[in-house]
Amino acid sequence: MSIEYRAERRTLTLLTKNSVYQMQIGPLGYLLHLYYGARCEGDLDWLHLPRDCGFSPNPHELTEGRGFSLDTMPQEYSGSNGADFRLSSLELETGSGVVGADLHVLRWETRPGKYALDGLPASFANGDEAETLSVVLGDEASGVEVELLYGVFYERDVITRAVRIRNAGGGVVTLRKVASACLDLPFGRWDFIRFHGRHAMERQIERAPVRSGLQSTASLRGSSGHHNDPFTILCAHDATEDHGACYGLMPVYSGNHRTDVELDQGGSVRAVAGINPDRFSWRLLPGECFDVPELILAFSDEGLTGLSHRLHRFLRGNLSRAEARRRAEDRVLLNSWEACYFGVSETRMLALGRGAKELGAGLLVLDDGWFGERCDDRRALGDWTPNRGKFPEGLSGLAEKLSEDGMAFGLWIEPEMVSEDSALFRAHPDWALRVPGRSPALGRDQLVLDLGREEVTEHLYETFAALLRENDISYVKWDMNRSLSDVYSAALPPERQGEAAHRYVLGLYRLLGRLTGDFPAVLFEGCSGGGGRFDAGILAFCPQIWVSDNTDPIARLRIQQGASYGYPIAAFGAHVSASPNHQTGRATPLGTRCLVAMAGSFGFELDPAALSAEERAQLREQTAFFLRCRETIQQGDFYRLSAEDERFCAWQFVAEDGHETLLTLVLKDPEANPAPLHVCLKGLDPQARYRLECRDFFGCRNPIPEAPRTVFGGAALMHAGLTLPQLLGDYPCARLLFVKETCK
Repeated sequence: MSIEYRAERRTLTLLTKNSVYQMQIGPLGYLLHLYYGARCEGDLDWLHLPRDCGFSPNPHELTEGRGFSLDTMPQEYSGSNGADFRLSSLELETGSGVVGADLHVLRWETRPGKYALDGLPASFANGDEAETLSVVLGDEASGVEVELLYGVFYERDVITRAVRIRNAGGGVVTLRKVASACLDLPFGRWDFIRFHGRHAMERQIERAPVRSGLQSTASLRGSSGHHNDPFTILCAHDATEDHGACYGLMPVYSGNHRTDVELDQGGSVRAVAGINPDRFSWRLLPGECFDVPELILAFSDEGLTGLSHRLHRFLRGNLSRAEARRRAEDRVLLNSWEACYFGVSETRMLALGRGAKELGAGLLVLDDGWFGERCDDRRALGDWTPNRGKFPEGLSGLAEKLSEDGMAFGLWIEPEMVSEDSALFRAHPDWALRVPGRSPALGRDQLVLDLGREEVTEHLYETFAALLRENDISYVKWDMNRSLSDVYSAALPPERQGEAAHRYVLGLYRLLGRLTGDFPAVLFEGCSGGGGRFDAGILAFCPQIWVSDNTDPIARLRIQQGASYGYPIAAFGAHVSASPNHQTGRATPLGTRCLVAMAGSFGFELDPAALSAEERAQLREQTAFFLRCRETIQQGDFYRLSAEDERFCAWQFVAEDGHETLLTLVLKDPEANPAPLHVCLKGLDPQARYRLECRDFFGCRNPIPEAPRTVFGGAALMHAGLTLPQLLGDYPCARLLFVKETCK
């Protein structure tokens, strides 16, 4: 059993292989959070002693004993407008104008399997690997019931949390704030790690001590955004890659989000994560329910690497339904965008297909410019009919000819957007999000369709389902190239406009769910100007997401490393692009571009005809190497090896069964008279011996000496480490593949 109840102390305990999560039904039925951390035994209520703290009020029923205050006790799901002045988890308003929530336990139950949510993506259990705990809290004044849902995955070392709010009273209730989870850490010194950025420079890691007051990461862009990833980490101040306590908080949500962290007067840290309450409200009529997005929680006392491994395995195995990925495992793609931008045509695409095949690719993706009057980014979004001037036989003719050449066909689409200069907008101007009486802001000369309206998602479903039925398409790149502004739905009354942004996300999930469900053989890749909607909610439908529009490999080192703290490498869309790079103008060696793209899906974003014969031969070899190591890269454990050395970036993959390991190093800053390049490998069998099967260096100006030896002990590689030859030149790199040979 992974869920235990001890009646004597009224404790509820959730157990995973290496962690304990414990709650207590405390005085007056308040649900207190006792502990979340490394495995230990027994009831832990002795950790939280009553104390009288000035200006921390006590419940009216307990005024004789001033030691108990909600303002000083750790809460499992905090109320509002009561005696707890810290971050609230729930704020609701009744018809009489009363705002607040005072939550007491009404009942609880356990059941086998994993809960599901209405209209929202959530993790799933394979067989009997999970149990669910349901704890129902009640707010007596409003009649609202708050069901806290816990999914316990023992072997995965993960606990998921979600909330279902039910209006069990007789009047209308308006939700003003709804959090997915609250996590109180009463003791210790903690750092807050978040991942900020901008378009083409996403997921830059920022680590800072939790300070008094509030720290936040949030988005109001209608999506998870380039600027603040919803995934955050709370870790011990002295935690490293390999040691120390770390908590990962990952919302399974793709809309406006906010995570707040507060250090209170007593040194306790509280984190509250959920839908961003700014501009949000939701009216609940009697009997109605509202499901709050899921939050994935993971704990590791093995540092940031241990946390990453738990999350990577969980997202790969319990969130992303990867049937389509498995069908595409042996295909590397070439995307047309940086090869020709809007200048696409059947002739050009067939030439790209032949060039891609020569590089070892098996899939050609037709990007923007194939439909309507789409000759630039100012028109035609919404008119999803192939341009017959560019494609005389339509997409089916192109797909058929590519198939004859041994190439599969993929397609770029941007379903959520509409151009003002389009037949769709002229026919349905009210389908776009616009504030009445105000000229809307344009992003990339386009508006956003109101996906909260069922007639809009129905139209989009029929449009793209027809494209997929009528054409042999095995891959779809689903893009979103602007943030939501002027959020106002013509289909909602004034008192429900606060629902528009969340209804948009629900409509997106409804549309994605239908298309991915009806066309399971198609691999859908998510994209939003690159990494503008890179989150666990999208991963539930798209097992692969374009990490960034920035294809410069040196910039990608930071972008992909930041993403790796929470998201699995298998999800990273990463391509080899031309040099100098289209975004930065930086020139980098071809081998370096390849090795960075191999820390992801590995594909091409260039015109093979612009390459020399030698470059094409090298890319064929790199493609073959990636396909040979693909399972190790995408299903193995990932290690960051160079967090403390700014001269280079090094990373390592260890196969799921441990039979091989791949080390990659890119030199970012060559120095005169340099210190040795030295790394210690991780995750190996200390008793085994490892044979050096492959030793490649790219972009180096100096000759590389032969390897002094080819067989190494696992313990020696991990503890003594490995010293690489001196690398000279602009961004040279090294790749070493070791195969497990024997045991001592």
